[in-house]
Formats: sequence, structure tokens, C-alpha cells
Amino acid sequence: MEAVVNSYELAWRMQTNAPDVLDISKESPATLAQYGIGDKDTDNFGRQCLMARRMCEAGVRYIQVTYGDNTANPAWDQHSNLPKHGEHARAVDRPVAGLLLDLKQRGLLEDTIVWWGGEFGRTPYAEKNGTGRDHNPGGFTVWLAGGGVKPGIAFGKTDEFGHLAIEDKVHMHDLHATILHQLGLNHERLTYRYAGRNFRLTDVHGRVVREVIG
Repeated sequence: MEAVVNSYELAWRMQTNAPDVLDISKESPATLAQYGIGDKDTDNFGRQCLMARRMCEAGVRYIQVTYGDNTANPAWDQHSNLPKHGEHARAVDRPVAGLLLDLKQRGLLEDTIVWWGGEFGRTPYAEKNGTGRDHNPGGFTVWLAGGGVKPGIAFGKTDEFGHLAIEDKVHMHDLHATILHQLGLNHERLTYRYAGRNFRLTDVHGRVVREVIG
């Protein structure tokens, strides 16, 4: 009963606080412009990024902002329409830059990790008569900012074609372990046994990539 009551109380607190947190009407014109709000190309994603900053200020511990275009061939998954990447890049570049600058100006970036990435990259070679790129989990880039991560460095290399990671490889399990470490969690201690094998947040794999930690 106590757990149920606590759950309802938490839901109520979220409902009473969320409207103010998500209200960007009192933000200054300079801040709105910084995120690209009011510009056709960047307005939608800019609003999401600004709301993410407001949530961060309010103490929300985990925030996910997803860029998509709600089509059957979603945003970055361009197997046959590669020029769309240019449109998507224009839509996200200014809002993301605005978010990082805003977090830094407010003293929030030093203890906030910003992680930009997807589940895989794209092949360096073409498909469908040169109009698209296929999935490529073997060599791709994500970036981190803030939260004690070294600024202005690139870690790891792909081959000369940009196809496969060949130097200082970082598996997604390693990335997860590193982020957990920066959150103060030892990923090797969060282990439980189910259906005959061990599980944890990094799937009993991964290492902390200390080379990227400041």
C-alpha cells in the first residue's frame, strides 16, 4: 500500500510541476533565437532542446530528446534518399549548439552529460544506385559533452574507408559502462541472475573508457 501511495504522490507532483517546467513563453527572445525557435528549419527540435534545458534546471535526472520526422523512412535511416541528411542536419545543428551553450552559461554542463548518437552508423559505400547508405554497426561516431568528459578530443579511428573501427575501439557496452561510471555507478556490481545467466546494465560486458574522462 505504501508503494502504491508513493507512486500516486509522485505522479501528482509530476503533473503539478510539468506545466511550468515545459512553458517556454517566459524565455527571452535571445534564448529562443539561440535555439532556432521561430525559424522554420529549427523550430520544432529547438523547442525540444530548450525544454530539455528547463528539465535539467528543474532537477530531472534523465532526459531524452529524439529527432524524427514521423515517416515510414525515418530521419537518419536513408537507404534511398541521402540528400535528406542535409535537411536533418540543418534541423538539429543549431538547437544542439544552443543547448550546449545554454547549459554551459548556466553552470549546468559541468555536471550534466550530453550524449548524441544512434544505434549504428551508415556505410561509406552506396546502395540503391547510389541514392542511400546501408546500416553500419562496425564503425560509427557518437559524441559526449560535459559531465567530466574531456572536451575537444576524438578517440578511436576507422579504416581509410570509414567502414570499420580499427583503433581504440569503443563498444556500446564500453560507452554504457563509462557513462555509468560518471554517474557514480560501478557497472560490474549491478549484476543479477535470471534464466540461467548473469545480466547487468552493460550485459556483463564493457569497460570504463578512462581515456575520455577529464
